[in-house]
Amino acid sequence: MLARLTAVAAAVACLAAGCSGTAQPQPSSSPGVPTLRPQVLAEIPHDQGAFTQGLELVDGVLYEGTGLEGRSELRATDPADGSVQERTQLPSEFFGEGITVVGDRIWQITWQNGVAIERDRSTLAERRRVTYAGEGWGICHDGTRLVMSDGTDKLTFRDPTTFAATGEVRVRDAQGPVVKLNELECVNGAVYANIWETDRIVRIDPASGSVTAVVDLTGLLPEGERTGADVLNGIAAVPGTDEFIVTGKLWPKLYRVRFATSG
Repeated sequence: MLARLTAVAAAVACLAAGCSGTAQPQPSSSPGVPTLRPQVLAEIPHDQGAFTQGLELVDGVLYEGTGLEGRSELRATDPADGSVQERTQLPSEFFGEGITVVGDRIWQITWQNGVAIERDRSTLAERRRVTYAGEGWGICHDGTRLVMSDGTDKLTFRDPTTFAATGEVRVRDAQGPVVKLNELECVNGAVYANIWETDRIVRIDPASGSVTAVVDLTGLLPEGERTGADVLNGIAAVPGTDEFIVTGKLWPKLYRVRFATSG
């Protein structure tokens, strides 16, 4: 927790100073697990003031949750040009984290506040709050249940109506536990997870917790455009395609990509 607090403080200081992000250690690929690379299909402007924590594309609207105390928001944006169409702020004491759409609702979790906010999808207005134990990092909906990360190797399954925990799985690769699971995206029976402080995403089988692929996005945001940018974070599947929209905290761009076998 202290390490993340320090990193967040450094990110805020970096934003103020206009410095560029620092390269972080990358998780190694597992033997027998494919490494994928992004094929960039389009670059889309992104508000560089957005400390991106959650990203999800539904019915032509790109929903984005942002973080930092006093600056956390939920936004509805245009995926074609990145413009913000609607936004609502969290209470100043909340540090926003992941988001996910469930029908006509949106769940937005918080980092250390232990509060999940259920919102009306059409207006972004708060409908109710529920509490949970531990930290909140990422969340997605697989069509039946919620899947939530807390920065460890654990994914917790939750009821999409009550938010009650219904089970969990530990994520593993050939080297052992895969920790720092952050922003999540559920798609086609798999869970994609950003690994915090790296330029990688892992694809997870939620039934076993096994990593089935590693996506290496090193260099996606060119070094010359990293001034003020922080770590990779944000995955949104493009419905009806094999494409994704990805970005990072304080990044100037969103990227529409396809994940393909490297080499």
